[in-house]
Amino acid sequence: SQLTATRAGRHTVREKGTYLILRELHRWEREPDVLAACEKVVQVLIGDEPGPGLENLLEVEIPEEMERELQRLDREEEEEEAQGSTPCPEEPSR
Repeated sequence: SQLTATRAGRHTVREKGTYLILRELHRWEREPDVLAACEKVVQVLIGDEPGPGLENLLEVEIPEEMERELQRLDREEEEEEAQGSTPCPEEPSR
């Protein structure tokens, strides 16, 4: 996911066809941590490009309240993944 932190990195990752590789990896990978990482990168790749001031996502300041909420959501996601498998991400419509 560090490769997708900057606009240039996201462009390069998309240009190299990484989505297709991650989609195939997701079909046979059984390690929950790897599946979760694949899904997060796929979400970045198929999502809209962040607006002005968000070119480098590592430099974005997140309000403390929002940070706590994101951490809570991450914990819930990890618990759900521990309870069962996650579906394969679908190919984006274009």
